[in-house]
Amino acid sequence: MFRSLLFAPGDSEKKMLKASNVGADCVILDLEDSVVESRKPIAREMVTEFLKQGGNPEVSYFVRINPLDSGKFLQDLAAVVPAGPAGIVFPKSNGVQEALVIGNYIEVLEVEHGLPTDSVRLLPLVSETPTAIFTMGEYKDGPARMMGLTWGAEDLGAAVGASANLQSNKDWTSPYQMTRALCLFAAHAAKVQAIDTVMADFRDLDRLKVVCNEGRRDGFTGKICIHPAQVEVINEAYSPSSEELDHARAVIKAFAENPEAGTLQIEGKMIDKPHLVLAERVMAFAAELSNK
Repeated sequence: MFRSLLFAPGDSEKKMLKASNVGADCVILDLEDSVVESRKPIAREMVTEFLKQGGNPEVSYFVRINPLDSGKFLQDLAAVVPAGPAGIVFPKSNGVQEALVIGNYIEVLEVEHGLPTDSVRLLPLVSETPTAIFTMGEYKDGPARMMGLTWGAEDLGAAVGASANLQSNKDWTSPYQMTRALCLFAAHAAKVQAIDTVMADFRDLDRLKVVCNEGRRDGFTGKICIHPAQVEVINEAYSPSSEELDHARAVIKAFAENPEAGTLQIEGKMIDKPHLVLAERVMAFAAELSNK
């Protein structure tokens, strides 16, 4: 389970190293948008070499490849998969069939290079084209290697000619609120992580805290970020607090002591089975964090 997923340009060893040592759960080595066209072959080589060197053992490394229509994704996969990344970020996915295609290519490379099947996970970006908005529910039938779904607003906005995607109060405008919600429910339908998109204004950490708290409240389990300064805020927001852990323990204990009960009272409030499911999820995530 990843709380923070930090992008690092694949053509900068300095930035890849820095991103590896700021506490992010996952570093996404980028071959797509943050790399200009003329440097993409260089970035591919640098990312491959970086992965071979191992990086920080406490960090999971994903690679964002170029999209299917770029003519570059096969070169990207052929170069980086043999180096054993933890996962691939697949941009501009139009639907689960495209994710399955990418998964099949990864499987061929795993077999060819002696990697365990499904060892390279897959994180599709599921909202970057207008077509993609209508296919999110299909990911419930996605490949076994799929570990999450995430969304993005910038490419989608460009595709539809939007002049802005944020309101004056920095909330998403209504089309992007809808897109965010669809990604959230699609991820949970697929039983994978729901990962919120980036907040581009990396200097406004107070706003970032609000955004993260709202994301976790809504059911997101992590967030992508674009600057090292955002990592600490995201990690804190997406980690269970001591109060949450105490409450989860109390809920689990109450149902363990009353196995036949459908509803119970704790601290003057009624709880039922969905509260138990949430409590168990909180405790499982806390256990996972303690093992990092």
